[in-house]
Amino acid sequence: MPLFAIITLDAPGSDEARATHREGHLSHFRDNAKDIAVAGPIFNDDGTSKGSLVILRSESADAARAWIERDPFYPAGVWQNIDVSAFKAASGDWAA
Repeated sequence: MPLFAIITLDAPGSDEARATHREGHLSHFRDNAKDIAVAGPIFNDDGTSKGSLVILRSESADAARAWIERDPFYPAGVWQNIDVSAFKAASGDWAA
């Protein structure tokens, strides 16, 4: 199945929404673990949350976008930007 890189960037002032919806967010990822190649938070230089990176197995970019928009962080306004792009590992542990 094709891979897609999903990069989300946090909205300014979204710390409270992130804390409130964190368990739902983590549950969404646990419930879909079979489709996730790797995922995790990304940080600013000072250690505060900047967003998330997900490498997702999905049929299409549209399906990957729909998947991330089902995450509780999306309707809560945690993310100000979501980028979904096709991904192919060219080097490292995943390289074909």
